Parts: sequence; C-alpha cells; structure tokens
Amino acid sequence: MPDQPDGSWPSKNMDPRNISIAAYTYSLPAELIAHYPLAERDASKLLVYRKGNITEDIYRHIVDHIPGGSLLVFNNTKVVEARILFRKPTGGQIELFCLEPPAEYGGIASAMMQKGSVRWKCLIGGASKWKPGQVLHKEIVSAASSKINLSAVYLGKEDDAFLIELSWTPAELTFAELLHQAGLIPLPPYIRRPAEASDNQRYQTIYARHDGSVAAPTAGLHFTDTVFNSLAAKDIRRTFVTLHVGAGTFLPVKTPTLSDHMMHVEWISVTRDTIATLLNALGSPVIPVGTTSARTVESLYWLGLKAAQDPSISPEELTVHQWDAYELPSRTTSPETALTSLLEWMQRHDLSQLITRTQLLITPGYKWRIAKGLITNFHQPESTLLLLVASLIGEDWKKVYDYALEHSFRFLSYGDGCLLLP
Repeated sequence: MPDQPDGSWPSKNMDPRNISIAAYTYSLPAELIAHYPLAERDASKLLVYRKGNITEDIYRHIVDHIPGGSLLVFNNTKVVEARILFRKPTGGQIELFCLEPPAEYGGIASAMMQKGSVRWKCLIGGASKWKPGQVLHKEIVSAASSKINLSAVYLGKEDDAFLIELSWTPAELTFAELLHQAGLIPLPPYIRRPAEASDNQRYQTIYARHDGSVAAPTAGLHFTDTVFNSLAAKDIRRTFVTLHVGAGTFLPVKTPTLSDHMMHVEWISVTRDTIATLLNALGSPVIPVGTTSARTVESLYWLGLKAAQDPSISPEELTVHQWDAYELPSRTTSPETALTSLLEWMQRHDLSQLITRTQLLITPGYKWRIAKGLITNFHQPESTLLLLVASLIGEDWKKVYDYALEHSFRFLSYGDGCLLLP
C-alpha cells in the first residue's frame, strides 16, 4: 500500500481494495421501491440520524433538524432527455442512451452547446441490428410544429459504450435543444414503467440549471420553495455545485472486492465564488444534499491538495482519480490550505469556474475533509452510494436501513430520504 500518512489504513486488511462488497448488502422488497413520487415533494418521509439516534419526520420540517448556521450544498445539474428512439427501414427499433461526450469537447456544458452535429458516447438497445457506418434517420415535429431531421451514424466501440455521430437540421439548434425535442427522460432501470409527461418535471429538482445528467441528484427532489424559505429564516445558507450524473451511478459493484471495480468518471463544475463560500464555511457544518454533491465537495479537497503540492499542475492534469484519497500523502494539508491553494491556482489560470473530472471513490474508512453530514435517499444494495453512506456513519448504516425497512420507508430515486449527522 502506498504511503498513507493519515493512518486510515493501518494494515493490509484495511486496504480499501480489500473491502468485501458482500458486507454492504441488504434485502430490498420490491414493494418498497418507489415507482412514482408523492404528490407533494416535501411530504416525503425523512429519517433523521444524529450521533447514533434515529427519529423521523417529513422533509417539510427538515429545518427543525439542521444545525443553525449550516451550509447546504446542492447539485444544480439538469437531467437531459438522453433516450432517443430510432426506427430502422425494416421496422426494428434502435434505442440510443446518450451517456457523455468524448473528452475533446472539454466538458458536458461545451458539448451540449454544439450546433448541427456532435459525437457522443452511448449505450445502444438493439446494437446487433445496427452495423458500423449505417445511418439511421428520425423526423421530429417540434412543439412549434416545425420539422427537425436527425441522423445517427455508428462510428465504433469505445470501452463499454459506442461512439455515435449525431447530426441534425435546422443546424442552429444546440444539442441540448435537440434532446429536448427528440429525446425521452431516462428513468432509472429499477423504475419498471415507461417515462410519462409528469416525469419531465418530477424527475428534476426545482433548482436544476445546467443540462448534462442522465440521472437526477435525487436527494434534491424533496426540496421546495417552502423548504428553502424555512431554511433561510433559520440562517441556513445554501450554495450550488454541478456534477453531471452518469449512468454508472446505477451500477452495482460486480466484483467480490473493490480492487477490480472501476469507479465511474463524472464531470464537475464549481465556481470560484462557491469554493470561497466553502472555505469561509469550514468552521460551520457543511452538509451536501446528495451523494453527488458530497463527492464534488470532497473532490475539491483533493484537487486543492494537488494544486498545493504542484502549483504548476496543468488544467488537464488537475483531476481526481479513483484511489487518490488513499494514495496521496495528505497529513499536512488541511481543508483550509487545500481550498486556498485551489483558489490561488484558479486565479493564476484566470479561471472563474473549475471544470474537471472526478473518479473519487468514498469507502468505509475514508476521512471526510469538508462535509460534516449528508442528506440523501436510500440506495441500492452493493452500490458505491451505499459504501459512501457507510463511510460517513460506519456500521450504523445497518441500523438506519433496518429502521427504514421496518417502518416502510420508500426506497431509491422517487423514495424517501434521510439526514445523516454523525
């Protein structure tokens, strides 16, 4: 094991690569998986875990359980209509699930603004029916009754996805605008029903701003203007980061240990002002809303650590890899030093916004640097999201999940959630 100066892994048996995923499972009855949201977002049940004790309430009253002066961190990504259906001349259906753009575009935001054509990594339903080089066509009648012509060409396979070139007319449409007209909301695979018109609104937070996710940051689905007003009245501040959620968030860990698991990579975007806000809030509870916000906030520490250790690091090199948190020496780098170094690095590069990729894997034993709590939904067994929860509250994750199961909480994306304050 590489140098681990924080002492998080005192022996080989505690190496995160040796964590057995079988220890992070539970039996989830099918009837507890929520296939629809409640009529009112903030009426969902809220499990409150505070230093080992459990109570319950509803999200409308979450203000009563959050310490005054806290800073909540929300992910303002927006789910895009990432599923596109094509019909072959022979009648067979091909489904494209648009995952992410190639790295050449420099981020999802830039790729979403491409006009006329774009390349995209996709999953393909019915891939065996579609030959490389074959062109598929689709005509869409937009809301304004004008016609959009869309073509797709299968260029080849890349890792676990296919590289597809999409082109369309009118060419002045951006790719984001095209998806709004041509695509369907990609509900998670465990919601076993077709997407409905209501999902366009309900599988989206009320503060969603930046197109790019193929899954919602579901902890935020429970927040309403009423809740925001109650938080402000108690001097509970909020700030926003962007992590574009990839389809990898749904993938269970399929290997016996983490050593052979490849953590999915996701794009993050954080403004200099938000990093400064986090820096100034380090003396108060910083509570991410959702695992995506948590990974973003913690990734900022590791990005700042790299900037502190190598002030000349290039923007292309400043990313977070899967095992960075367990391999990089970090004993002498405080969160204050890391965030300050990151701000100074951004200033040297004249950046008002940090756009990069993170592959951060947060497992039991991880030392949290910035976040002091978490608001989150209930996650699938044997998932990296459940590992993240266990990293924050230890073995008490079992107590939390047992309570939720015994009290008929609703699970997964459209389900209930919890506030975790270790």
